[in-house]
Amino acid sequence: MTTTAMNISLRRFGLGCLWVGAIALTSCRPQLPFSRNQNTLQPNKTITITLSGWQSNPNETKLLHQVLQNFEANNPGIRVKYEVINSEYMDVIKTRLIGDVAPDVFYLDALEAPLLMQYNVLEPLEPYITPTFKLADFEPSLLNAFKHNNKLYGLPKDFSTLSLFYDKKAFAAAGIAQPPKTWDQFMAVSKTLTIDQNQDGKIDQYGFGLAPELARQVFVLKAFGGQLIDSNGYATFAEPNSLKGLQVVIDQYRRDRTSAQPTDVGATSGSEMLGQGKVAMTIEGTWAIPYFKETFPDLDFATAEIPTINGKPGTMAFTVAYVMNRKAKHKAAAWKLIAYLTGAEGMEAWAKQGLALPTRRSVLADSGYHQNPLYAPFVKGASYATIWQAGKNLPTIRMNFNNQFISALLGDQPLPQAMKKAQDTANREIYLAN
Repeated sequence: MTTTAMNISLRRFGLGCLWVGAIALTSCRPQLPFSRNQNTLQPNKTITITLSGWQSNPNETKLLHQVLQNFEANNPGIRVKYEVINSEYMDVIKTRLIGDVAPDVFYLDALEAPLLMQYNVLEPLEPYITPTFKLADFEPSLLNAFKHNNKLYGLPKDFSTLSLFYDKKAFAAAGIAQPPKTWDQFMAVSKTLTIDQNQDGKIDQYGFGLAPELARQVFVLKAFGGQLIDSNGYATFAEPNSLKGLQVVIDQYRRDRTSAQPTDVGATSGSEMLGQGKVAMTIEGTWAIPYFKETFPDLDFATAEIPTINGKPGTMAFTVAYVMNRKAKHKAAAWKLIAYLTGAEGMEAWAKQGLALPTRRSVLADSGYHQNPLYAPFVKGASYATIWQAGKNLPTIRMNFNNQFISALLGDQPLPQAMKKAQDTANREIYLAN
């Protein structure tokens, strides 16, 4: 099922009693409260709760299994069945929610959260939270990403901002002592780092490795006063102020030829481009740090805050929460799991992997990441980052933007024309879905 079709299905379930196959998310009959056995833990009885998520790398799953083992040791009456879903994760979750077979607890990206929060398939968490849980310890902007109508539906497990990664050896060879701090400096440094060794028009090293997707461009279009969506949730990235920021990216790629996208050099990501020496700089999240250490151990890299654009600091923040299925059979146990994973002990254990930063301010402070030269730029960026979230229509907006932005990047059409086409198509789909 496509994302658009799934969104329409969920919308209909939220408005009435329609069935998909034999089972619906809601019933026309009044819902009876969950029984006491479903909402409390019974002594001398072991229950199993299901947890679903995705895997960034094998070490992530290995560490999570260790954390879950610690949870089970502290809660002998609860067993956790963990399932990794790496292919079409959200389509799988949405299908299972419709089929009434979704996991009790699952990962939910801030990008997808608005849709599920709106259509009543998640359990509100405030009734379970006690003062000892210290909800105020969470970074407020990350917590707010999982609130809807003043109800909290998820607790962010970790987050990452974006920072500039650069090859220290490439900088030294070019005589560059410090990473750029402004976009003008960045453009100049990119030219210096772009190398055509044989003077044959074939570039051996580009200055910058570009990820041509909306998730990496929102802070750029906002630097000149642009916006991704309006107050009604419709796309506005084709407006003049938005285009000013996006044109900066296009100019570097087409006019200056100092940036490359992964497909230009036979890579799959900015991280791989940097690791292979195809580019000297790229913008990535914290997840790239262990990736470089494991995959490209000879790469001597460093990080810095993203250069300011139009005099303004900017970056993106990506976060994922643990949420509870509203129809979980053992809600008390499901909450115990969420509370442990997002509590100080569980979060400290999880944060050791270095793939992402802890969302509790106390755990982040104790972790020492703010004093680690590789991680400090990511921590600093949290204060001004744009959360990767923009209402329930963002998946539709993202798809249309990405398709047309690459077209403009390749010179198939001017940027204003490409963005107007993407915006109109996205808004038409949003209108029909509403």
